[in-house]
Amino acid sequence: MTVRNGDVSWWWRDLGGVPEPRDALAGDTDVDVAIVGGGYTGLWTAYYLKMLQPDLRVAVLEQRFAGFGASGRNGGWLTNSVTGGRERYGRDGGARQQKALNESVDEVIAVAAREGIDADIVKGGEFEVARTPAQLARLKVAAAHERAWPHTDVEEMDAGAAASRISIDGVLGGIWHPHCARVHPAKLARGLAATVERLGVPIFEQTRVVRIEPGRAVTERGIVRAAHVIRATEGFTADLHGEHRTWLPMNSSMIVTDPLPASTWATIGWEGRETLGDFAHVYMYAQRTADDRIAFGGRGVPYRYGSRVDTDGATQPRTIASLAALLRDFFPAAADVPIAHAWAGVLGVPRDWAATVGHDRATGLGWAGGYVGTGVTATNLAGRTLADLVLGRDTDLVRLPWVDHRAKRWEVEPLRWLAVNAIYTAYRAADRAEASGSADRTSIFAKGADLIAGR
Repeated sequence: MTVRNGDVSWWWRDLGGVPEPRDALAGDTDVDVAIVGGGYTGLWTAYYLKMLQPDLRVAVLEQRFAGFGASGRNGGWLTNSVTGGRERYGRDGGARQQKALNESVDEVIAVAAREGIDADIVKGGEFEVARTPAQLARLKVAAAHERAWPHTDVEEMDAGAAASRISIDGVLGGIWHPHCARVHPAKLARGLAATVERLGVPIFEQTRVVRIEPGRAVTERGIVRAAHVIRATEGFTADLHGEHRTWLPMNSSMIVTDPLPASTWATIGWEGRETLGDFAHVYMYAQRTADDRIAFGGRGVPYRYGSRVDTDGATQPRTIASLAALLRDFFPAAADVPIAHAWAGVLGVPRDWAATVGHDRATGLGWAGGYVGTGVTATNLAGRTLADLVLGRDTDLVRLPWVDHRAKRWEVEPLRWLAVNAIYTAYRAADRAEASGSADRTSIFAKGADLIAGR
């Protein structure tokens, strides 16, 4: 059977395909706040700005359509990850950042309910498993580390308890926490876009911004003048003038199966609809969809030379094959279920792997992103924080430690291409070495990769 590849994502295909585009910008215009990027960050920022100040003139500028990027292609993990780790912020700052992200999970769920956004949300928690002795050793260290911090609420499980939650072949242990929900990414993006439009925010699609400057966003269709210009471009940031080395566009790929029959689900379990991950170095992520498919993701070709990004979401055949093999290795009961669709997308990676949000009062320029794949929740926190920063509100959000965090820029080519490919080559070698042996120590290949990555 031929696997459908690209078409942005299966999530959009599930909604009938790529949506008809909204009108493009029709020339120069003036607003109070111009938001560059029609993904979750931009949409949440527009939403909270209008909720706080309904008369504010806000416009969203999007080069394709709202939800075209990572917001419409991700794995659907509405989870509480502190991108880059809590430790960098100190004990108090890390705890505050964690609590804010926990609360953001519930905020997304509450807004979806209030605004009538049906995004297949089920708050089943996040479940991560180990399938090799080395992975199990890392799991135990991670569990102890999480328990040492407030607001984490992690439960550790032995092999039997983990297998009773989801029947995964070769599982040796697991950890679970409650601060995560499964979502349908494109339904959430579509619903958010419709919501901000109802609040009076125009979304100008097919409108590519080429330059952001104090007081204006320069597009191919006109100039949008605004007191505040917000960059919410995540994995596409490198395409903007002057931002080529700000964040690296990292590729991630996904596959989704046909619906599994009830008899197969009776074998696998997964009744709680938890999101699923593992402790491999080149880790996987998965969910059980509302219509009983398995959506399964991981790294394919991690980076394209020169920070090039895709257009339609197509991924490499070898990536589809490797993800399908891993899915069937996890779930032998699903070995005969066809793969229905494959796709890829880009996420923004800062040089220190830590997400950030900020706003310069002097220039009116704001930004948020660098989520490194954990943005479904962090975008909501970023949107609320940006709204407070733009409106000059003195709140707990604007004092969170990620506000105004700056990472150094990525190296010039070919250094970053060589580094990223060396990192993931080493991680894959580490996973192979750990899978073929019984040692409970992390492979030296992974330690070298961590050193190069600066993690």
